Amino acid sequence: MIIKTVIIAVAGVTAGGKTTTINELKKKMKGAKSLHFDDYDFEGEVDDFHQWVMDGADYNVWNLEPLKKDILEFTEDNEVQYILLDYPFAYKNDWIKPFIDFAIFIDTPLDIAMARRVLRDMCNATADEIREDMSFYLKYARIAYEEMLNTILPNSDYVIDGRMQLDEIVKQIMDIVKINYECKTKE
Repeated sequence: MIIKTVIIAVAGVTAGGKTTTINELKKKMKGAKSLHFDDYDFEGEVDDFHQWVMDGADYNVWNLEPLKKDILEFTEDNEVQYILLDYPFAYKNDWIKPFIDFAIFIDTPLDIAMARRVLRDMCNATADEIREDMSFYLKYARIAYEEMLNTILPNSDYVIDGRMQLDEIVKQIMDIVKINYECKTKE
């Protein structure tokens, strides 16, 4: 019996736990490979997220052909049972939407995501640099985080509480995968 590769998109706000969760899932899932949105440079990539949201938040401005190509390559590999997409858009980009079997949104409160981002990305920053970043976030960037909560969260099949410990998030996703994988193997 040929078993279709199951493609799981994991979305969430920046520093919401997507990459950490994907990396942990990869360790636990036999035949899993991952693709990470942040590893690519895409044509049409947005520089000003505030303006992008103000202009209507068109998720198709990103030309995700390179990611699509890698997804197709993995689906042709008989050893790959699962593709884990560290991917912020759920079903909102037309290049990738047809490939996703289900989308999971890690719903991490914005204050926790912000604290994680500062700890991760600004460990060597001065107090003035951190204050400047916080000011920029409040004035321009927060709107993009809210866009994710207003558009991507309800566009996902499952929502996981991002306040939980990593092992509980992974357990819940593994349970979701098991249910969905059983459905895919019966198709």
